[in-house]
Amino acid sequence: MDIASLLGMVICGFMIVFGIVYSSNGINFANMGNFLDAQSAIITFGGAFCAIMMSNPMADFTGGLKSITLIFKPPALNAPDIIKKIIELSNVARKEGLLSLEEAATDIEDAFLKKGIMLVVDGTDPELVRGIMETELANVDARHKGRIKFWQDVASMGPAWGMIGTLIGLINMLQQMDDPSSIGPSMAVALITTLYGSMLANWICTPTSTKLAAFNDMELQVKEIMIEGLLSIQAGENPRVIEEKLKSFLAPKERGSAGGEEGGGEG
Repeated sequence: MDIASLLGMVICGFMIVFGIVYSSNGINFANMGNFLDAQSAIITFGGAFCAIMMSNPMADFTGGLKSITLIFKPPALNAPDIIKKIIELSNVARKEGLLSLEEAATDIEDAFLKKGIMLVVDGTDPELVRGIMETELANVDARHKGRIKFWQDVASMGPAWGMIGTLIGLINMLQQMDDPSSIGPSMAVALITTLYGSMLANWICTPTSTKLAAFNDMELQVKEIMIEGLLSIQAGENPRVIEEKLKSFLAPKERGSAGGEEGGGEG
């Protein structure tokens, strides 16, 4: 689990509650009631998500909602580990030939890497291998960006529907100007919808889309390393050369953890 996502969400919620209940006179949990309004919640949250539903097919809408769980699940593979695995495979191929990779791939769980290995083992032309794998990579990126855009769209809809709720509240308030005692409560309800819209956008949606984008970048980097590594193995490059080439994808501080156990094979 990505603990940063969980901690960030929980601590943000705590700070909001603390800001509501804390005053110069101490903690007053009764203040929470001032910030709970069913009408405002229905307008803001209901309006925002229904507008997004209107903008997407139902399958994409439900898939987008479910994708919030992905912020707690970082990509299972990381770049240094993949580089180590590719170096191991390059040593196997150098010593025993490309056909030996089929057996070496049996314990690999990643479908993308295994697919690339089987293309290499089958003797597929290198350019075709690259084309097939980059096409799949592009489609993975497109699917991920669809989920990212879903939350970006909700983030833009939240404040907009909050403003709609505020305008509704202000209109109702102006209709009751002959009753001064109703002005304060009506204004408070009108502002609550703006608060709800801002919370939806800045507490939930924008952080979710940003984290999904970060995870997407991490996964694409790992898959690009796989493509370059497999094509280098297919070209018969020295494992030491492959290692140095793939390490160029990493930040300097990560390169020490990506070394293979074996160096190069015979020249």
